[in-house]
Amino acid sequence: MSDDDNSPISTREASRLFAGLKNAPALVLAVSGGPDSVALMWLMARWQRSLARAPRLTVVTIDHGLRPEAAREAREVKRLATELGLPHRTLRWRGAKPKTGLPAAARNARYRLLAEAARAVGASHVLTAHTRDDQAETLLMRLVRGSGLAGLSAMAPLSARDGIMLARPLLDVAKAQLVATLRRAKIGFADDPTNRDTAFTRPRLRALLPLLAAEGGDARNLARLATRLARANAAVEVLADGAERFLRLRDRGDASQAGARSFEASAFAALPEEVRLRLLLRAINALGHEGPAELGKVETLMSVLDQAIAAGLRARPGRRPGVKQTLAGALISLAGGRIHIAPAPARRRKGGQTRDEGGS
Repeated sequence: MSDDDNSPISTREASRLFAGLKNAPALVLAVSGGPDSVALMWLMARWQRSLARAPRLTVVTIDHGLRPEAAREAREVKRLATELGLPHRTLRWRGAKPKTGLPAAARNARYRLLAEAARAVGASHVLTAHTRDDQAETLLMRLVRGSGLAGLSAMAPLSARDGIMLARPLLDVAKAQLVATLRRAKIGFADDPTNRDTAFTRPRLRALLPLLAAEGGDARNLARLATRLARANAAVEVLADGAERFLRLRDRGDASQAGARSFEASAFAALPEEVRLRLLLRAINALGHEGPAELGKVETLMSVLDQAIAAGLRARPGRRPGVKQTLAGALISLAGGRIHIAPAPARRRKGGQTRDEGGS
């Protein structure tokens, strides 16, 4: 992109940003009415007109039902989409809203509705207008929460979600460039006051960015860090793939039962810590039935396994310590020199309390 973060995006730059989407049959554009998404819509409409054969574009606005202004903003997006020759739909998040964790719940509802809209029009991708500034904020949010390497990779330019590809073509573009693009085109946009509401984490961290920029931690450098961490994360994933194949080859395919996974404890313990952690996470998330496991809890579990394996190497046969725990709906055990991961038994009620039949 241009080194000038305040310059409008040129036609050539837009063509480069969207080049990978040229052969898609149809695309859904997530447009809220703010400057980033309105700029995405305007740039995509201009790009579509420049192609002999272009994807069909459908604009979708999600009304979360959280602000009275949202309906008016959706109508304004529809008006502009119509002027650009693009079909538009407004989808509403209906039902009771949670009292805590509202931003995360709204985000999940938004992506679910967008995926449904994409399937309805035969679109292969949903496009969002996340920018370099958003990437920097996401990195900071995950940093202060103690995320691992995968979390600190922040947002990916392309990822799968709810059976649809989620594309973020503006992830290396400064928000200021999008605002400059709209101003040159004389196109208005909405201002969402929740973006400045310090009751939420992201606006509070956003307020810190000017201070970080003064120390060299501007959005460009933070986004570059996220890219480098994503590169490192991809390399570790390759190592984990290789380690998983290595463990299965040692077992000659006969140690794991259907619907379960099993590792030779001594071979597992010899692997690097980050690789072992990922193998545990993969197995628990694949076989558990209570959602993704929390990284901190898997780290604690691995520490317990490591201690038991080390003690077992020193103990006489028949006196080796065992482990049996449940986590995220998976049962993890250490017995007979092997680590076993399987779905945990279904919970049942006894004495008015819910417990795991397999123990924990």
